[in-house]
Amino acid sequence: MTNRKMIPPEEFAANLFDLFHRKWFLLTSGCFGTRQFNTMTVSWGFLGEMWMRPTAIAVVRPQRYTLEFMDRYDSFTLCAFGESFREALKLCGAKSGRELNKVEAAGLTAIPSESVSSPGFQEAELILECRKVYRGEFRKECFLDKMIPQEFYPGKDFHRIFVGEITQISGTGAYRRNAE
Repeated sequence: MTNRKMIPPEEFAANLFDLFHRKWFLLTSGCFGTRQFNTMTVSWGFLGEMWMRPTAIAVVRPQRYTLEFMDRYDSFTLCAFGESFREALKLCGAKSGRELNKVEAAGLTAIPSESVSSPGFQEAELILECRKVYRGEFRKECFLDKMIPQEFYPGKDFHRIFVGEITQISGTGAYRRNAE
């Protein structure tokens, strides 16, 4: 069991580049109560403030099974894990929830969130609970750097973008400014 405690947004502290690029997150959307949810590993996204709210931005390609849940449900979670869960995150990024129960295969335990219907994971060292407030899509004509669509979207499978208001943060002391 991970020793997580609630963290007010103004006390949240993390190297965001490290979180996304090196540690990765599990992005999960759906409903814990009905066991209808899917998770996927993500290494792109943003955390910050938008519209005077703490926010997280997640992006999902159209072919990903998780997109069906992100479109259908009003929330998502982003969960970060310790290094010992790297293989579990690799599995959740490589396999589709259409093919198998990734949570079970990865040896993870879904748990109810405090403020949203989408679950978190018992093993996570950080859980960001988010209520969706915006949905949009990247469009080729909007890229000012024309190399980005050529390099990252040769199949024209542009990400859908979701902005979520962070409604709850729970994490270990490593994610709290001036942790005791």
